Amino acid sequence: MTAETNQVNQTTTGADAIDEAIARGIDFDGSPIPTAKLELYNRVMGLEANRQRSGVSNTMRSRIVRIGAKHIPQAELDTLLVDAGFAPLKEKEIAFFYGGK
Repeated sequence: MTAETNQVNQTTTGADAIDEAIARGIDFDGSPIPTAKLELYNRVMGLEANRQRSGVSNTMRSRIVRIGAKHIPQAELDTLLVDAGFAPLKEKEIAFFYGGK
């Protein structure tokens, strides 16, 4: 394995891996991200950066649900949310994140 390949593999984990790859304009496989994709991404992220936020707890819960649903069974995630003081899963979240499973 070359040093370049090893570097690509080392940057594919962690919460910031995607942002770091986008900033470099290089996908995890070492290929360049097309300019049109980068421009659209940056445009939409610029719009999001200017959006008024509803609160840290709401954003935390949203991230927990969105990411947690990929890794944690529905009943367990629901219990974890309630135990931490967040609202339980909503019907629309269950349908969206767990409906097809």
